[in-house]
Amino acid sequence: MTNYLVELIWDNEAAVWIATSKDIPGLVLESGSIDALIERVRFAAPELLALNGGQDTTLNMCFRSERFETVNLNG
Repeated sequence: MTNYLVELIWDNEAAVWIATSKDIPGLVLESGSIDALIERVRFAAPELLALNGGQDTTLNMCFRSERFETVNLNG
């Protein structure tokens, strides 16, 4: 069983979460909801890995998220 890291980054301009992974070639997905994005990744990751010759039957995925916001202190 292999561990896979999936990065979830918030894009302020597009107002969507974007999922990418160095461990899962071809993984680039987006969604307005982080929960919906994680579900999409859970279904897409096994298919992408199989297309790239992966043989794992069970995947451990770690989801790491980042969201940066600018807050105006003057209201």
